[in-house]
This record gives sequence, C-alpha cells and structure tokens, in this order.
Amino acid sequence: MASLLDLAAELGSEEEDEDFEEGEGQNGHKPRKQDVDMDDSSEEEDDDDEEAAAEVREGFIVDEDEDEDERRQRRREKKKRRRAERDEDENLDEDDLDLIGLVRPDNDATTSTQSKFKRLKQGHRTAREDRPSRGVDDIFSEEDDELDERRPSARQQPHPFADEFDDFIEDDEFPDEERERLLEEQEVARPGRKAFTGIDGLKQSGLDENAAEDMRLAFGDGTEYDWALDMQDAMDDEAEGLDRPLELKDVFEPSQLIDRMLTDEDNAIRALDVPERLQLLRKPFKEVDLSPQEKADRSAEESAYVASMLLHRKRFPEFLVEPFKQSVAKVLHYINDENFEIPFIFQHRKDYLIHQEKEDDEFLEQSGNQAEEKAQRLLTQADMWEILDIDLKFRAMIEKRDALQATCRNLEEAAHITDDVLAELPMKTENIEEVQDIQDYLHFRYSAELKDINAMQAEANGTQKRARTGASIWEGVRASKVYNFVRAFGISADAFAQNTGKFGRRNFPEDSTERPDDLADSLLDPPNFNTGRDVLKVAKATFAEEIAMNPRLKKYIRTTFYSDGVLDCQRTAKGLKSIAEDHRYYEFKYLRQQSFGAVAQRPELFLRMLKAEEEGLVNVNLSLRNPKSVKQKLYTLIESDGFSEVAEAWNALRREVVDLAVDKLLSNISRNVKESLRAECEKLLGTACRERYAEKLDQAPYKPQGMELGTVPRVLTLSNGRGSHEDAICWAYLEDDGRVMETGKFTDLRIAMSDKTDRKGDDGKDVEAFIALVKRRNPDVIGVSGRSVETRRLISDLENAVEKFDLRGNEQPGDEERPPKLEVVTVNDEVARIYEHSIRGSKEHPNQPTLMRYCIALARYLQSPMLEYAALGKDIVSIKFEANQDLVPSDKLLKHLETAMVDMVNMVGIEINDAVSDPYKANLLPYVCGLGPRKAAQLVKVVNHNGGTVFNRAELVDGSEGRIAAINFQVWANSSSFLYIKYDGEDQDEEYLDGTRVHPEDYEIARKMAADALDLDEEDVKAETDENGPGAVIRRLVREEAQDKVNDLVLKEYADQLEIKFKQRKRATLETIRAELQNPYEELRRPFAYLSPDEVFVMFTAETRDTLSEGMNVFVRIRRVFNDHMEVKLDSGIDGGVSAAEYPDGVGGQDREGLDPRTAFQPNQTVQARVLFVNRKGLSVQLSLREEVLRRPFKKDIDRIPGEWDDAQEAADKKAAQKETEKKTGRAQRVIKHPLFRPFDAKSAEEALGSQGRGDVIIRPSSKGPDHLAVTWKVSDNIYQHIDVFELDKENEFSVGRQLRIENGKYNYSDLDELIVNHVKAMAKKVDEMTLDEKYQNLSRQKTEDWINTYLEANPKRAVYAFCINPRFPGHFYLLFKEGKQAQMCAWPVKVVPNGFEMQKTGYPDMLALKNGFKTRMQNAAKSRVR
Repeated sequence: MASLLDLAAELGSEEEDEDFEEGEGQNGHKPRKQDVDMDDSSEEEDDDDEEAAAEVREGFIVDEDEDEDERRQRRREKKKRRRAERDEDENLDEDDLDLIGLVRPDNDATTSTQSKFKRLKQGHRTAREDRPSRGVDDIFSEEDDELDERRPSARQQPHPFADEFDDFIEDDEFPDEERERLLEEQEVARPGRKAFTGIDGLKQSGLDENAAEDMRLAFGDGTEYDWALDMQDAMDDEAEGLDRPLELKDVFEPSQLIDRMLTDEDNAIRALDVPERLQLLRKPFKEVDLSPQEKADRSAEESAYVASMLLHRKRFPEFLVEPFKQSVAKVLHYINDENFEIPFIFQHRKDYLIHQEKEDDEFLEQSGNQAEEKAQRLLTQADMWEILDIDLKFRAMIEKRDALQATCRNLEEAAHITDDVLAELPMKTENIEEVQDIQDYLHFRYSAELKDINAMQAEANGTQKRARTGASIWEGVRASKVYNFVRAFGISADAFAQNTGKFGRRNFPEDSTERPDDLADSLLDPPNFNTGRDVLKVAKATFAEEIAMNPRLKKYIRTTFYSDGVLDCQRTAKGLKSIAEDHRYYEFKYLRQQSFGAVAQRPELFLRMLKAEEEGLVNVNLSLRNPKSVKQKLYTLIESDGFSEVAEAWNALRREVVDLAVDKLLSNISRNVKESLRAECEKLLGTACRERYAEKLDQAPYKPQGMELGTVPRVLTLSNGRGSHEDAICWAYLEDDGRVMETGKFTDLRIAMSDKTDRKGDDGKDVEAFIALVKRRNPDVIGVSGRSVETRRLISDLENAVEKFDLRGNEQPGDEERPPKLEVVTVNDEVARIYEHSIRGSKEHPNQPTLMRYCIALARYLQSPMLEYAALGKDIVSIKFEANQDLVPSDKLLKHLETAMVDMVNMVGIEINDAVSDPYKANLLPYVCGLGPRKAAQLVKVVNHNGGTVFNRAELVDGSEGRIAAINFQVWANSSSFLYIKYDGEDQDEEYLDGTRVHPEDYEIARKMAADALDLDEEDVKAETDENGPGAVIRRLVREEAQDKVNDLVLKEYADQLEIKFKQRKRATLETIRAELQNPYEELRRPFAYLSPDEVFVMFTAETRDTLSEGMNVFVRIRRVFNDHMEVKLDSGIDGGVSAAEYPDGVGGQDREGLDPRTAFQPNQTVQARVLFVNRKGLSVQLSLREEVLRRPFKKDIDRIPGEWDDAQEAADKKAAQKETEKKTGRAQRVIKHPLFRPFDAKSAEEALGSQGRGDVIIRPSSKGPDHLAVTWKVSDNIYQHIDVFELDKENEFSVGRQLRIENGKYNYSDLDELIVNHVKAMAKKVDEMTLDEKYQNLSRQKTEDWINTYLEANPKRAVYAFCINPRFPGHFYLLFKEGKQAQMCAWPVKVVPNGFEMQKTGYPDMLALKNGFKTRMQNAAKSRVR
C-alpha cells in the first residue's frame, strides 16, 4: 500500500507540490507524506491551456520530471503486485480442499460436514444464533468484553492493504446494539476466506507434496493464463493513456476545442481538398455514388430546376433564355463537379456568364467592316450566391426524394403494391414540399405495410425493433365494411385530384343505385359502427382525409394559395389595449387583405407582424381571397352529371366531403405558407443588408490629393467624445503601415478668426501644440468624429486652423509645388464604437483610454474600411445596415454579410506575405476563395514553418525541398490568383504574374501575349526563356516599359483560336490579362465614401427620421430668450430656434401688446414644442410654441392601398373603449389633447408603462371627478406612483384647468407640460440619483437589513447605514441604520420630492446633503446622550 501511495504522490503535478511548500512555510512544519498523498484532486490548479497546447503541437509531454520508461516500469510493478494479490485470493481455501477430499486437521467436524447450501443460507448469523440468549442480569457482565477481545473490531479485520493508515482515524464508541449491527455489516462485507499460499500455506492446509502435486495437476499453478493477463494489462495501459501521445482533447475542454476549431471534425475540414465554405454548406448532406449517366441526368435536372427559380425575376427577352440556362448549368458544373467557389467562377470563368451577340449582316460584310459584338451579362455575383443557395435546397429535396423512392421500391417488392401516385409523382416533384406531400400520402395510405416491411428488415439485419403499434383509425376503417361506402362515392381521391390538372381526360364519378342513407344502414359493422349515422360520418371523414392527403390536390391548393392568397392581421384583446396610435405596431393593427406580392415588397413589415404575433398582440392569418370560388370549382370536378334524386343526394354528400377536405387543406397549407413567407422575407431583408454592407466595403482607402487610388494615407484623428466640458480632445497619429506612432490629448483648440482677435494669444492654449504636431508628423488627412453635436464645433476649429495657419499635407522642404491644404474629414465611427470597448481593443492597446482607442479605430477606417470591417468578425451583426435587421436571425444575417466580404476581398486581393506577418491583415484570409478560418490558420502556420516568406504562388502547394504544402491543389486552384506577391524586379527568379490577378492556369497565355506585343518569334522566346526562365519575356516587357504594346493585340483572334483548339472561352479572361500586364492588381474599389448629411446627423445626434421629424412634439430646454426669437436645445444636443411668430398667444407681438417673452420664459426652463423643420446638414431645428399647433396629433404617414385597412373595426374599437371607460367612471369619456394622455385606469396605465423606462408618464382621467386628473409615472420596476392633480380655472368640464395643484397646493403648475418636466421628471432624476448612490442597495428591506447585520458581524463596532426602496409607498425609500452590532435596527422614511429629498420633515437638495444631514443628526443625538 505504501508503494501505491508513493506512486500517487509522484504523479501529482508540480503546482500541487509548490502549493504544499507554500503551506509549509505558513504553518511552520512539514506535513506528513501521506497527508500530501491524500490531498483531494479538486485542489489541483488548472494548467496553462496555451502552453499545454504548444507542447502538444511540438510532440512533448511535460507532466512530470521523470521519463516515460520509469513511469511504465513502475506501472508494470504495480500490475505485478495486483496480480500477486489476485493469485493469493485464487489459491485453495477450505472449500477447495473439501472438493478434493482433504480437510484441515484443526477444522471443526460439524462445520466440514454441514451442507454447503445451508451454510450459504445462514451466513454469519449461525454462530450468534448458537449462543444462549442473555437475560437482564447479563447486561453488565464481562462476557461482552471477553468476546470483543477475541473478535477483532470492524477496523481491525485482516485486510490485504493494511498499512500505516490503520490507526489514522480513532475508533468510535458505540452502544451494544449499534456495535452488533456494525459487526454484522462488517462480516457481510468481509471477503472470502484467506487462501493458503506458499510453503506456510501448504503446511497450514495439511497437504503433503504428493497431494499438492495432484492439486496442481487438477487446478494448475496459476501461470497458465499469464498471457491473457499481460494482454489485459496492455489494454489497461492503452485505455489509461500511458503509452499514447497527449492529444489536444486531453488538454482542452470540448467547448474550447470547438471555439478554437481544433476538433477532429475541424481537422478533417483542413485536410480535405475542397474549399472550406463548400464543405460546411454540404455538411448536412450525404455523398451519393452515381453512374456517369445518372450524374448527367441529375445535373440536367438541377440546372433546369435552378434556372426556373431565377428566370421569373430576371425577365430576359426570349433570345436570352436559352443562353441563361446554359450559363446556370455551367456555374453548377463548376460548383458541384470541379469544387470552384463563386469568386473563382466570377473572375476566371466570366466568359460563361456573358452572352455575346454578333451583328453580322450583309452590309457589314460588303463594306469590309468587322462585325460588332454586344455583350450582355447573364449572371452577377449575387445571382451565383443565390444559385449556391438553391443548389443546397435541391440537394435536400433530392436526398429526401431518393429515400422516398427507396421506400416505394421496398413497398412494391415486398408487399406487391402498385400505386399510380407513387409511380408517377416522385420524379415530377419541384420542391421539398411536394416530396413531403408524397411522404405523408405514403404513410397515410400504407402505414400497415410499411410497419411489416420495417419488421422484416429488422429481422433480416438481426436488429431488435420495437413491437408494432396498434393500427390507426384509418386502417380500421379500410378493414371494415364501412369502406364500401367510401367506394360508393364513385370516384377515387386520386381520380378527383387528376381533374384539377390542365391536361388529361376528366374522370367522372359513378352514382350508386342506393341512396346514401340506405346504403349506410346496410353497412353496419358492430361494435364500432352501430348506426347508419356512424357509417355515414366515418365514411365522409375517411374520403375527405384521402382527398386532403392526395399530393396532386395539395399541389393544386398550394399553387392557388400562392397566387390568390391574402394576409389579414387581427388584433388580440391584449393588442387592443397595448397598440395605441403611436405604437410601432399600429401600422398593421387593422391591416386586411394584403397580397403576397405586397409582402415581398416590404419584407420587414411581415416580419414585424410575426414578431407582434409572438408577443401576443396580433394574429396573422393567411387565407384565400375567395375560398368559395375555389370550392365551387372543385364541386364541378367531383359531381356526377346525373339528375335523379339519388344522384343529387350523392352530389350533395360529395360537396360536403370537398368542404371538409378543403378546410383542412387550407388550415395546414396556410401554416406552411406562413413559414415559407417568413423564410423568404428573412432572405430578402438579409439580401438588403448584404447590399448595404457591400456598398460600405466597396470603398478604397482615403486618397490624398495627387496620389493614386489605393494609396494608404498617414492619418491624424481627433475626437472630443461626448463633447462635455470635462472631456479632453484625444488624438492619435498612424503611419501608412498602420503603426500607432503617437497619441495625446488637447483641451482647447479654439481659433480666433476675426481681424480684431487674429493673434496667437486669442487662440486656444493647445493650438500651438496642434500646429507643431501637424508639421512634425506631416499627415495626409485629419479625421474627426464624435458622439455629440459638439463635434461639429471641433470640426469647425480644425478647419479654421488649417485655413489660418495654411496647413498642408506631406510638405517637404524644397518642393516646387506645394501640396494642397489638409482636408478635415468626418469619419464613420460605427466600427470605432465597437472597437473602443472590445476585447481586441483592450489587448492591442491596454494602456490607452477608450476614447484613444476610438481615435485609433477612426484612423484605421480611413486607411482601409474593409480591414476594419473584417476585424470585427462575428460582431459585424452589431452594425445597423437596415432598420429592422434584428428581425433576421443573427446566423442567417451573418451568412449574407459574409458573402459580401468574400466578394470584396477577392476583388481586392491580399498580399500573402503581408497577411502572414501581420495578424491585422490576416483577418482577410478566411474570406479568400477556397479558404476559411481553418484553412487560413493552417496556411499562416505552415508558411511561418517554411520560413515566413512566400516567393512564388507555386510554393503554397509545393511540398518539395523540405517544405510543407500550405494548402492542397484544389484549394490552391481556387485561391492562388487572389493571393499575390509584390514584384520589385530585383530577383531574376521573380514571376511578374504572381503579382497580378492572372491565374497560374493562364500564365502561358499571358506570356504568349507579351511575346507578341514585343514582336518576338518562337526562337527569340526560347532563347529568352532558356536564359532567364519562363517569366523572362514578361520581365523584359516590364523592364522595357512596353506594357502599352499589349493594347495593339487583337484579342478576339486569340479568343477564337483558344476556343477552337482547347474548347475554352477566354475572351473576357484575355481582357483581364491585358489590364493586369499594364497595371497589376489595380484598385477596383470606388473612392473613399464621404458621409452624407443624413448620416452625419444620425451619428452625432442618434436621431433618425423615425425619432425626429416634422410634426412631432418634443421637449426643449430654453437657453436664451429675446423679443424676436428664442434659442433652445433638445435632449439630443440639437440646437433649436423659435421665431417670434411661433410664440404662444398672448406672448410678444409686433406692437408689444403681449407679455414680454423674457417674462413668460426663463433660461433653463423646459417646455414642449412642435418641430416645424429639421435642418439635417446644419444640425438644427425650427420649432413652434403655439398652443393650436401643439394640440394637433402627430400621425405617421403610412401608404395604404384602398381596401387594406379595416376602418370599421378601428372605429368600433375606439367606440368600445370609450364606452368601457364611461361604464367605469359613470360619465362620458374625458379626452385631453395631449400626446401623453390615455383613456386608461390605474391598472391599464401600469401595464402600459411596464416595458418603459423610469420617469415615463401617462396622463389619465381621474375617478375623483371632472376637476381632477391622474398622472401615473414609473418609479422603478413594478413600482408606479399615481399623482392626483386638482384643476382650477377651467373653461368647461372637459378642458384642462389653467392652474394645476398637487398635495393641496404645495406644488402649483400652469400646464401639464410644466408639471411633467418640473415635477415628475425632476423626481425621476432624484430617484436615479438615489439608486446610483454607493449607499443604495437594490434589495428588499429584509435583505438590506440582513446585509447590514452581515457587515456588522465582521465590523461589530462600526455604524452602518444603507438606503433601499419602499415598494408599498412609491416615491419613498428606507434609510436603514445600526450604530453597532448590538444596537437596534432603525428605519427612517425618505421621500422623493421635486428637486430634492425629504427626511424627518427637512428638505435636502441632493444625496450628498441628505447623507450629511443624516450624519449630523446622528452626531447630535450621540452628543445629547453623552450629556
């Protein structure tokens, strides 16, 4: 046992040993070794994941100091000891000796002769039962002590692993009965009798040598099965991992492996020579082995399927339809057969995406002119991404259809069933819904047969299947006499469904000679169908079910549904109360009869409807525009042409069956269509986001004047954050390689521009430092952005500084021409706002404040918008591309956005060596054609392993000369042209084409074009290439600066020769080669996009057209008041103006007959105003304070098609709401023209405010009479205060009083807006101040008291206090305090009042004063107690 413990100690980690050594130092003594050994494993420290991963990659295991051989040797010794113990247990015991007729001389005769079975039954109880029972007198006898001395205790039983731990835990003392119970349990758990081993064992057993030999012959010596034990030991070693190398899954948690893409599945993706994105898209589908003919047929089927899905949107003229289908077939061939990604096809197979029409008439031939070519693009990149998406849907349909056909074949072969539906329809399916229809029909019609087939297959395969369940109700009907009535309808469900088709002969039903009721009475089938009514009911339901399950009829109804379906939006009872006119869902509260075409035009509207349905506010119902006409048409297809009374009775019954079937079909199909519309709308909205994202990506770095497009500028960026007086102006300077060279802060950059103040002393104190910075760093551009309107002032100061001090970019001494003045650019900050608070930002610049990181991100955006967006990764979904993009699931949205990034990255290309050496640029690699996050990471790793530099494209796939291939051939074929290497002409082995968009497969064509441009014959070319390598001709073309000569080449003749000789269309590819020879990897992106005034307005103010537009009422704070105008400011920081003409009645005026505006309005006063005009470029608004203007309700302009709005329902709901209010209040509904007024009671007001924020208000009628109003505002979650407002000086019963009193005149206001701002909003600010205070506990009173008691347990002599909310009295708080652990808990009420707090009838303006007042009271109380 000691050796086992030693082993356990040696296997402990070094960190554990260090922990124990630290513990020794603290405790002053060294613990015993066994104490260390028994340390619980839960105390182990986790290893460093990164370090362990690196060790795994390098093939090292550094768990312990000892080597592997020593560990394996100790393991074998441990196995031997265990085997010896097993051998000891397996040696002969007394039973074995009895078996061979030998007994021990000291054995008791009665025991040896006793029945073995009886002994097993009695167990250890026999010995105790033989002892005489003891009486009361024996309770205190010493017999127990003697017995205990003879019998070992539970902890003294012989044990094969007895060691120094035997006395580690002292024996407990138990009562007599408890001791007997423990002894009994110990003997039950006792192992078998100890075997007789070795010489001493032989003597103890009483065997002589001859007998022992006989025993060995009979039982062996225990070594016969050592080979099996050795095998078991090896298997144990392998299972425990001692002989296998450490793997990543031994180091990381499974979730970590998934996040880091290190699972076995990820490794398989890296290894497979198929583009990563294609692998992930095809992951749900199984690969099927098809013959060449089957593969060709399936490809033709898919191309026709995909083309039909796209043609209805392309609307090509007739002569382009066939070329379009051929183009689609080619794209599918490249994707599925050659594993090429979309960017490769678009760049290098573009000739198959273009249709060239030749004008070759007789006049052109006679005149000798060449025929003109007109090229028309058939497919765009967006079209090809959609083709890829449709390809996946086709794969899913085909996989399901193949499984369906296999089931049909099994059914035909095993059950000998022939069904026209199953024979004809599977191969005619056009979508997965139709395949599912046939699947449902199959299981409905042949469920019993399918169960029998499954049972037979399970029996043949030797697998156990669940017993067959009971038959369905329809199987029971088919097996009964009732089904004869179904046949009596005279037409089968499929025959009726065939009548809905456009072609084929119509099937007519045959009428029965009996009336339906008479026939039903004759087909009774007890005990289930005892009456004719039962038979009739079940037969109708069965036939209706057969019709509803028929795939042909389902397709007909579904097609009709899509072409003539409409959408109705019905408000629920909850929506009736919650969706008011200013609610975001009011736009569709009463929407009716909207067509599916209108849904496609506004996909976000339908998704908002579904969102409202999930919230329980509306029900979205899909139905046919005219279901009666559909039923009428179906009646004519199922009725017979008979005129007898019997025929009329059967036709009436058939019509009832059609009604049942159609109602069920419409219910089921409407649900499916709703989900299909949801998916289509999500796709359309995701596509809109993709297009907007592509526009943002399609912009080159900012181009300074006089530089080429694509040049990366040196950037200086500044920001004043939120623009408050406390915020400094942070700045950052970045070199053109992206390095952050210098950062800093300014506080005052104001520029004095007037003639009188044009002196340095009048400028801000940091202007000189700014000028020095610009001259020292020579930036190419100054970028500015911020989060407030105050940023505009910073922009103005910078522009004035540039103008005043004549600041120019990159000005060098001695230049003849001075560069233009520096431009101050307002930078889009949507990426910077994410970066400043991101983990990436804190890692890259840990010592910089967030605003400085913001400036760095702004500079990077100017240098490369695409790189900044790519660095966001999955966080890209946080950026708003469309207002309602949150209605699209984030994973779907991410896929749409990723396609835009893939297109743009491959259009721009990546310099491979820059990407390998710079992690920031490596963020683009996963978007390269053929790559992905896994293959890109592998590429970087392998290139660094090979030396860190790629000299030519071929090296990436070349594994010779000691290199490792970074990517496989097919992936290389996809990606090679998008990974370029800069050409500098210094090395003779350099390949110029490796720095171009020309694919390696076209290098020979490019070399031929260069040779022809230089007028070199074959001998000249051979001599040049023999001397200087294959790229010598192009290098000569570049060296001689003769690239313009390729413009003289007639590329059409080249293209014709290539098409004749190699059957390849290369006309567009030749144009690409010509362009790349002249300007390799030319910048194809659009110039840097400046922000529009609308975008700047939203960025600085956070106000959109939905939140601020003409006609809205807003709260404004008055800054300055004049007789002719007023200057105000909105909450968003926007400056506003009110002209004298827009003053309220009775204020101002031309003849000054009204009240002086400076008397009526005061600075810092908050009033309500109407927005008349929004100047988005100037960041200002024009407002009105006129009462008649303010009373006009704001209604959002909604384009409604006549007939799509239920005006009657809207009017009825308003009338019902008014009556309900009158019923509750006992009087007519009071209506006040105020945007916050609602005809609610207290409960309804609380429900409406539940989802809103603190301080939000609802004004409502009061139950106290017409001269009272109630104001309900939200104090906190589930806490609302209802304020009673008493009105005075009312014009009439329904008007609002000119004087409003609260708390018996303690607070008086002149109008509701003043009351809201100066009373409710003021109290809400004080509640915010209270809840944000460090002494506030967001707990209940009881839990706050517990917190105080817990604090005092640790600090018994301290006094402590805390605030918590009082939910019983909204607007009140508790001040809980204790002056020590033994003191009594005290509670003082604190009331929130406008602009302050009240405690003990004393007012305090803020929390600091409140806390100081409390402390003063406590100090005074303590002094009085001392006195």
